[in-house]
Amino acid sequence: MSAAQPILWTPRNALQGLLIYTSGDVVAQLLLHQFNIGRVMGVMMLGATIYALEIPNWFAFIDRRVTTTMPLRRATMRTVMALLYFNPLWIARHLFCLKLFAGEVVTADLLRVAMLSWLANLPIALAANALIQVKVPLRWRFLASATFSGLMAVYYALSAVFWQR
Repeated sequence: MSAAQPILWTPRNALQGLLIYTSGDVVAQLLLHQFNIGRVMGVMMLGATIYALEIPNWFAFIDRRVTTTMPLRRATMRTVMALLYFNPLWIARHLFCLKLFAGEVVTADLLRVAMLSWLANLPIALAANALIQVKVPLRWRFLASATFSGLMAVYYALSAVFWQR
């Protein structure tokens, strides 16, 4: 698929999103001894729909927008644009959904937790997103990003507990 064509939604991306995001979140739940089937079902739905739709489209958008042939500038712009997507509000939305799916109370502290999680994770996210955006072809970028995000789902779930007051 060329970078000029928008990716609406594909069954392949839906399956990858469902399996990878759910796996990461289940590991996080087991580590925290907080397994919740409602949360599992919710993350399955989230990974197969919203994430499988918006993340590949954002990556295709990056490919369309960043057309410079200068390697360092291209890598920097693509990495920054990926980080613009995976920002503290994205993390807060993800944590909000986790709490909602688990039937837990959602508080305004979620934004503070998301910001602290994002800041603490920034060096790793910079490196991972740079590799994903520069080395991975668009067709495989959602899989690579979802795999990284699945690992980060463990971190975000743990950080939600760690950064709580």
